[in-house]
Amino acid sequence: MADPVKLELFKNRFASVAEEMGMVLRRTAYSPNIKERLDFSCAIFNAEGQMIAQAAHIPVHLGAMPSSVAAAIEQLAVAAGDVIVLNDPFSGGSHLPDITLITPVFVQGNLFGFVASRAHHADVGGITPGSMPLSTEIFQEGLIIPPLKLVEAGQTNAGVMRLLLANVRTPEERAGDLRAQLAANAKGAARLLEIVARYGAGEVQTYMAALLAYAERMTRALIAELPDGRYQFEDFLDGDGISPEPVKIAAAVTIAGNSATVDFSGSAPQVQGSVNSVYAVTLSATLYVFRALIGLDIPANSGCLAPITVIAPEGSVVNARPPAAVAGGNVETSQRITDVLLGALAQAAPQRVPAASQGTMNNVVIGGWDPERAKAFTYYETIGGGLGAGPDSPGADAMQCHMTNTLNTPIEALEYAYPFRVRCYEIRRGSGGAGQFAGGNGICREMELLASARLTLLTERRSFAPYGAQGGQPGQPGKNVLRRGQTDIELPAKTSTQLQPGDVLRLETPGGGGYGSSSHL
Repeated sequence: MADPVKLELFKNRFASVAEEMGMVLRRTAYSPNIKERLDFSCAIFNAEGQMIAQAAHIPVHLGAMPSSVAAAIEQLAVAAGDVIVLNDPFSGGSHLPDITLITPVFVQGNLFGFVASRAHHADVGGITPGSMPLSTEIFQEGLIIPPLKLVEAGQTNAGVMRLLLANVRTPEERAGDLRAQLAANAKGAARLLEIVARYGAGEVQTYMAALLAYAERMTRALIAELPDGRYQFEDFLDGDGISPEPVKIAAAVTIAGNSATVDFSGSAPQVQGSVNSVYAVTLSATLYVFRALIGLDIPANSGCLAPITVIAPEGSVVNARPPAAVAGGNVETSQRITDVLLGALAQAAPQRVPAASQGTMNNVVIGGWDPERAKAFTYYETIGGGLGAGPDSPGADAMQCHMTNTLNTPIEALEYAYPFRVRCYEIRRGSGGAGQFAGGNGICREMELLASARLTLLTERRSFAPYGAQGGQPGQPGKNVLRRGQTDIELPAKTSTQLQPGDVLRLETPGGGGYGSSSHL
């Protein structure tokens, strides 16, 4: 039986490995998206590919990463000194800009585990700069990387690296970010081996298994607190970027004792546009919701999913078949899946579940040629909004919500790196929903273009407002505006258009829903 004190110590030791990997990645990366916004995640796994520990990085990355490790194990024979690279959403990835590096760790010639890092690269090719286009098939979104050995027996595969860099618009930045991931993985492998050297492989493996079992027990205990029953909820995406038709996401959560079944069978079939989600992303959102409900500092590992059965019909928008376009599924559909699951579970635990948060990552991608710096650039950022109010507190203003956990790009860093001028960056007052507790306010951000560039927006909650809870009012929908001269042009939720010097892009992000009827005030 595992010693509870040692269990806590090992939990923090493993998490510290992932945290240190993240610090190395941040400090050595080239792109503002990684070094400033921290759009990356790191985790460690056992030899079977089960996630043992993660750093407090990006929820949508971390829940999906076990699928990447599983794909690497299935498709490649790994050896000491190897590093596997992949981004294929249909082989464990999320969307193409998220490149995952996986390093196997061997102890005395035997596979002991893996360390992995996933980072959002600001460009991986495709039909528009930034690789987040209004696509209709995955081939338009960028270079697809199945599990390959970027490093073999300690030597970088120069051919694979040349192939990757030949297919992107910013090869110097991509090379720097990939080297940063390699450095992070090397640090993680070294730290894991130090733990093994100190405690012995047998004891470390014992506590890896104990942490998986502990997370499963705690998740089962949470589920057992919920009343048995079937709880249903549905919500809609504004459209897929190709058609304005709403896209339904529906879930039925069945609680039976200490286990749960999450059934997405009522969701829309996969669509033409890029809001399709792969199964790994749907699992990731499900894991996030249940772990958030636990509300305790337990390890977020593969044990959390053991009591939960997820049904996502193949060919649906929550489990798309190739060659479906998926660039927006990772960032936008994951948010709506989260909202739907929270809406269902609010029926079982109304005093534990908040109103809807902004429900979008407000993806902004701008790319082109910077004449002052004489080089190509690609800028990518997600912009925060209002948090939903909870049972005992208002929602926070101007936050990254749910499936994203990044920072913003500071104005100084943004203007230093790109041909932009930030004209306005402020809280969008009055955008949170009213209620006994008000929803959080969104953000207003204006950026003036100093060079010609291509803009792509993948945003949500422009038509369907974030819902309120227990009588609270919905938050205000978001709004995208292009100011050209003296004319304001309202842009769709998802669009791709050419910008000119002097154009000003204004984003008004959604507010969170309110909680409780305002009559309680």
